[in-house]
Amino acid sequence: MKIAVIGSGYVGLVVGACLAETGNDVTCADVDAAKIEGLKQNILPIYEPGLEEYVERNQGAGRLSFTTDVPAAIREAEVVFIAVGTPPDEDGSADLKHVRAVAELIGRHAGRELVVVTKSTVPVGTAQIVAKAIEPNAKHPFHMCSNPEFLKEGAAIDDFMKPDRVVIGVESDFARTRMAELYAPFVRTGKPIIFMDIPSAEMTKYAANAMLATRISFMNEIANLCERVGASVDLVRKGIGSDSRIGPAFLFPGPGYGGSCFPKDVQALLRTSEERGAPMQVLRAVEDANHRQKHRLFEKLSAVLGAKVKGARVAVWGLAFKANTDDMRESPSLTLIEELLAAGATVVAHDPAAAHEAERRLGSTVTFAKSSYDAARGADALCIVTDWNEYRFPDFTKLRTLLTQPVIIDGRNLYDPAKMESLGFTYRSIGRGAA
Repeated sequence: MKIAVIGSGYVGLVVGACLAETGNDVTCADVDAAKIEGLKQNILPIYEPGLEEYVERNQGAGRLSFTTDVPAAIREAEVVFIAVGTPPDEDGSADLKHVRAVAELIGRHAGRELVVVTKSTVPVGTAQIVAKAIEPNAKHPFHMCSNPEFLKEGAAIDDFMKPDRVVIGVESDFARTRMAELYAPFVRTGKPIIFMDIPSAEMTKYAANAMLATRISFMNEIANLCERVGASVDLVRKGIGSDSRIGPAFLFPGPGYGGSCFPKDVQALLRTSEERGAPMQVLRAVEDANHRQKHRLFEKLSAVLGAKVKGARVAVWGLAFKANTDDMRESPSLTLIEELLAAGATVVAHDPAAAHEAERRLGSTVTFAKSSYDAARGADALCIVTDWNEYRFPDFTKLRTLLTQPVIIDGRNLYDPAKMESLGFTYRSIGRGAA
């Protein structure tokens, strides 16, 4: 099947590479000439495990191509995926200007009857907006479809190739047939393709992310309460996660959620709920709790160092909002670093993948170390923000000698408090006893 993916960011690249992997003829189009030129040379603008191999293999096989000629990509396509960015507007709503621009191009340049798929995360009603933008210049029939993505950064390839489910909102048998054919290779193990109306598909994406964000904020608040009452959030998490009605996923406390999805989607859903007269008070509390949680690491460090935060040298392990990505959007590390600098501390940071992005965002305000141990050398305290695997089992004896003071603020609960106490560390984590 000939497919055009408009937008070569995180979602567009994963979609294009994975659809090419199953034998489709995929063209990824983007107006960013520098990005496209890099992709032609297998240089990716993002870090995502496994994606580079998919791009290189399928581009080499002739199944995947990249272009800045968006009209030409649309003209040849049987299915067009709209995967451009929908950044939050000033009021928190999703900005659809890029989606509308692509829709207008589809109307002018479609070369045959085609299926138009909104893949970007968009508010309920966006498919109607896209259709209205296509219609004035459309020379061929088109069929709208909503196919929300459920990709976890750091595991996107597996999520696409082995999905829990595929959600597809359609309005015609033509679109249903084409999309069923396209996704058949990905659900051979029996996972469902769930067909529904388009508004329900659009809503499903927001509802899923809102639920996951709610679980995270809820557990963070439980963790904060555990500290006050002398309970261990690790044991509480196991106790409630073993309940089949709840399950263990997304119950790990931490420094707050970030990334490209949860913050933006929660804000957009809140905005939609207010516009439609159905305010979501629970979700508003979720967002407020997350904002508060991002300050917890600095609060814990300040409680240990007191006034000595000013002038302290602080090592920060982890800059990306989660492991296995270089995405720093809404990352808790940004809040921590901002507070440290405002308090007069010096920050030395390390991240296995996000250093380049961090340098772009933070410039010379922060020193970037080549290794985690280099970051810790001479530091008065260490703050762990991201749970990269290489941080899980450090040489504690070496770390103890590198730090001028054995202070560790662990935002990911990577270490055992009793062990840290026996090793002589002043150790603070989330929702567990102090060491």
